[in-house]
Amino acid sequence: MPDFAMENHDWERLLSRIDEGLVTPFLGAGACVPAIPSGATIAERLAGVDYPLDDKTDLIRVSQYLRVLNNDRTYPKEKLVREFLRNINYPDFQSKNEPHSILADLPLPIYVTTNYDDFMVRALRSRNRIARREFCRWNEDLYQINPLADLPDPTPDKPLVFHLHGYDQSPETMVLTEDDYIEFLVNIGKRDVLPVKIREVLVRHSLLFIGYSLRDLNFRVLFQGLKSTMGGRMNRGSFTLQLPNNEPAQKKYVEDYFGVMDIKVVWGDAQVFAAELRRRWENYKR
Repeated sequence: MPDFAMENHDWERLLSRIDEGLVTPFLGAGACVPAIPSGATIAERLAGVDYPLDDKTDLIRVSQYLRVLNNDRTYPKEKLVREFLRNINYPDFQSKNEPHSILADLPLPIYVTTNYDDFMVRALRSRNRIARREFCRWNEDLYQINPLADLPDPTPDKPLVFHLHGYDQSPETMVLTEDDYIEFLVNIGKRDVLPVKIREVLVRHSLLFIGYSLRDLNFRVLFQGLKSTMGGRMNRGSFTLQLPNNEPAQKKYVEDYFGVMDIKVVWGDAQVFAAELRRRWENYKR
């Protein structure tokens, strides 16, 4: 049995909305492990032996330290890309248990990610789907230099992968340091930061968060930003797959917190969830 609890009626709700194209996946770092090391592992390696603080497993804090030390806001992003996102061993997108693999087999028009990698685009293209990659203009420099053009209507055949926190081919687009996260949170609710089509799916679609942990500042900033963007409007219930947590009191708090907003919390591993989602989707389509 999977190490998470999700009722049959929740599965039915999720699967029927996938079938209607009314689900938008949100991918976090947990969906990429082990192909890309965890944030804590990356932070420790970037910190090295000279890092003076006691939080060397905190990627955001370590990245901020490197930014200040070098007086260069792009340096820690370039370093992360160079040391961890180049020459990696890509996941097997034909594997039925790989999260990007099952998502690429779903008839969805839009995929959103806070990861910097191109795994979702590669998975979609391995299915002969013509995937386009775009990123959020979350600060003034990005907007002025490269304003976001009108996006063609995404379709299941020509889906859009939208990088909320930037992507590896353009390190300056990446949200990584403390300064970046603060600026992202301040700007995300502004009208021109997100394309109309992305704002629409935030309100109209069920959102499926995979690979996040409540403890991550990444997820807390993302969620608060999305709430601001949606203006409190969420017409369809959503689902968040939280990484395993063995503290019952904290689990109950998280479930109550998100339950008020009709967001079902599912506890478990991204790969295990992907396998169960595939099994149920294939049975649903028979």
